[in-house]
Amino acid sequence: MPRTLDLMAPEVRANPYPLYAELRHTGIRQVEPGGMWAVSRYEDVVAVMKDPRRFSSAGLGQGFLPPWLPRNPVTESLVMKDPPVHTRLRGRVSRAFGPAALAALEPRIRALAEQLTEQLLLQQGPVDFMARFALHLPVSVLGLLFGLEPQQYPRLKEWADDLVNLPAGRHSPEEQVRVRESLASLERCFAELIQTRRESPGDDLVSELLRPDTDGSVLSQEEIMSFLFALLPAGVETTVYLLANTLAVLSERPEERARVLADRSLIPRLLEEVLRYEPPGHSSLRLVTEETELSGVHLPRGAIVVVLLAAALRDEGHFPQADQFLIDRERASHLAFGHGVHYCLGAMLARLEARLGLEALFSRLQDFSRTSDPLHWAPSLIARGPLALPLQLIPAPPLR
Repeated sequence: MPRTLDLMAPEVRANPYPLYAELRHTGIRQVEPGGMWAVSRYEDVVAVMKDPRRFSSAGLGQGFLPPWLPRNPVTESLVMKDPPVHTRLRGRVSRAFGPAALAALEPRIRALAEQLTEQLLLQQGPVDFMARFALHLPVSVLGLLFGLEPQQYPRLKEWADDLVNLPAGRHSPEEQVRVRESLASLERCFAELIQTRRESPGDDLVSELLRPDTDGSVLSQEEIMSFLFALLPAGVETTVYLLANTLAVLSERPEERARVLADRSLIPRLLEEVLRYEPPGHSSLRLVTEETELSGVHLPRGAIVVVLLAAALRDEGHFPQADQFLIDRERASHLAFGHGVHYCLGAMLARLEARLGLEALFSRLQDFSRTSDPLHWAPSLIARGPLALPLQLIPAPPLR
């Protein structure tokens, strides 16, 4: 009888890659939590993600609406819809993340990154990069996008964490009460914001979502609400963990760190390899809509598939020397932002934020290193990043 494999076991959350390698070797099989079917090989992951008819994104909703949570608007978002509903909603909101919108945001993001760098370097001794930089940049950018008041920004990460940690499925009764109250307060915040923008439109994302499309159609209140709920964890967690994972990876590799600090043109290549080697997004869920077979394994109708993106990104059959971190790796199509119709809408924004953040930071650093404190990782099935990242920073000498 095969041993039970638990994706949420503490030792797996601390380092999931040995288990991912085992799953790639053994093939598709059931795992905990919940007896989900784990898909870990690159080709199988691609097959699932490009086939919404057999592997429905409605499967995500089951993980985000446990029995103790009466309502969660994210379950009605485009992330959890299949074509043609997904196609209509995605087409309607995608222009808010196009090149023109990002070009308008770039100077504001750069200014935020430079301000955060300045504040970071004022700290004496070791600093928590997560708390002082990685968290603040994407939260502030999302706050700008939403049109929120700055005093509301700090709660965004708390709300994002509560959403992204739901599929882990291990909340104490006290935690269940807190999460219910947290998500109810998030919905009140967004409802007030939508109403304010109905009465007084601005140049923010919510105002854009309220405007009629070229054919006169409009998004409903529920469609806007569900999209904002979905965008929050995607917009916060992805970039927070991409920044933190990049610094964590470089802190263990002095030669690569020296190269990038000396040549900031390497930052885009660096980020692509971090997205492959230590991605912020580790898995997604799908619902099997009909009895089917995948790589010789029978999957019953109604089964939940956990698509292990991070496992596929270490598949030696697709990435030579997959367990090595290589900045100069030839860029190959990877899955860090998903695949197919559900490819992440905010991928360009996440890359932009991370690039501008690292450019600002590395322009002011001579070197950095991790302290001896062990890393503790977020207790999430969906996303992976450190809860804290203590660093010792060595500022670059001032230019003469």
